[in-house]
Amino acid sequence: MTPPAPIIATAAVLYEAGKPLSIEEVEVMPPGRGEVRVKMKAAGVCHSDLHVIKGDLAMPMPIIPGHEGSGVIESIGEGVTSVKVGDHISPIWRASCGQCDFCMAGRPALCDMGTRMRFEGVMPDGTMRFRNSAGTPIRHYAGVSTFSSFATMPEAAVVKIPETCSFEHAALISCGVITGVGAVTNAARIHPGCTIAVFGAGGIGLNIIQGARMMSARQIIAVDIHDTKEAHARRMGATHFINSRDRDPIQAIKDLTGGRGVDFSFEAIGLPITIEQAYDSLKKGGTCVVSGICRADARAQINVNQLVYAEKTLKGTLYGSMRPRVDLITLMELHQNGKLMLDELLTHTYRLEQINEAYEALERGEVARSLILFS
Repeated sequence: MTPPAPIIATAAVLYEAGKPLSIEEVEVMPPGRGEVRVKMKAAGVCHSDLHVIKGDLAMPMPIIPGHEGSGVIESIGEGVTSVKVGDHISPIWRASCGQCDFCMAGRPALCDMGTRMRFEGVMPDGTMRFRNSAGTPIRHYAGVSTFSSFATMPEAAVVKIPETCSFEHAALISCGVITGVGAVTNAARIHPGCTIAVFGAGGIGLNIIQGARMMSARQIIAVDIHDTKEAHARRMGATHFINSRDRDPIQAIKDLTGGRGVDFSFEAIGLPITIEQAYDSLKKGGTCVVSGICRADARAQINVNQLVYAEKTLKGTLYGSMRPRVDLITLMELHQNGKLMLDELLTHTYRLEQINEAYEALERGEVARSLILFS
């Protein structure tokens, strides 16, 4: 068999934080041992990448962002056994080794291998598989770099998906859905009949709302600063909507819950103020789950006495505390069974050349979830 050769792809490259992404041709190296090369079909426009683009999260550059998506295996390296050429896949943006304490405990998102790849922008062996026209190596984001029409990834960073699942649906599930639904089912473990508040009705928050709907929460309060988000939130299952520009969300939540506060609150924005508000909106014994990504230097002020006298809990969740290799497939089956809403999430699609426009729309709060579609 002829070994795969380098190919030319179109990619969105970030050279400097705070600057627009550069759309250009890059060289994609063939997959090495334990690696695959993917022809991307769809990529999600997610706020996590915006943190890198704006410089809120420092990353070595140049780098190709993008961590949410779907595609087809174009070629494989030696030793790859879980997928073959032509398989449909979703990328796993926190690849895991499968052998460390975290992996063995069913918490693969905390694997040190995935953490290193995320912060150093490299493959597991410490090298890179992208080059620009000047021959400069380009780093990977989260090991997958889905804002490239082709991307070389570790085998551990892809999971085979059923061909009955569309590329658009798979891309939506691969980050926003699994993170939001998982925050409810795995991190918080809410119970039927409970009350919840969700701060932020973007891609993650909307899926927290629908996760709570699926778990039969009786009161689901969405909080956002954009009135345009109300229709999206109610479509996903919200029973109430609060614009926090107009009203104090803590008092408004207490007014809706008889003065007690909610059983569970979720922060899906990544701001200290909204983390504090989510925590303060809890009733005694309540749990606040933070899924929003903050600036690296962010700090939130919490009333520590509430941890003791009110027995409140504050916790975080990464990847929805899910096992993506298993749970991605489960979520696809839930959609096929009519229990998980996906089409209602997707409000805009763009070409890769429009990616800067897509992120401007995201910042303005004009979308629920949007995708970059490749030919």
